[in-house]
Amino acid sequence: MSKPDEPAPTSDRLRHDIDRGRTGDKVDHPDPAAAPLGTDDEAAGDPVTTEQINMAAQDELREPVEVTPPPMATQPPRIGIILLLAVAVIVVLWALF
Repeated sequence: MSKPDEPAPTSDRLRHDIDRGRTGDKVDHPDPAAAPLGTDDEAAGDPVTTEQINMAAQDELREPVEVTPPPMATQPPRIGIILLLAVAVIVVLWALF
């Protein structure tokens, strides 16, 4: 949420904050968008109101939650390595005979 000395949030500012990782659910890197936040509403003739942006900012920019990856995500993909080695052995044996 914005502090008293900060200007009111805009959809562009909210997208910038999300892209910079301030929401805690992604890393600091911009995501390309075919229709940046708020543009489809504007194109439909119903631009986003300040109240809607404030509600979205409150929801998105609350204190980030520490997310730990599941144990499987931190382990190397062993089955993939085993399958790759098996295919390599088969290809080498096929080439020899």
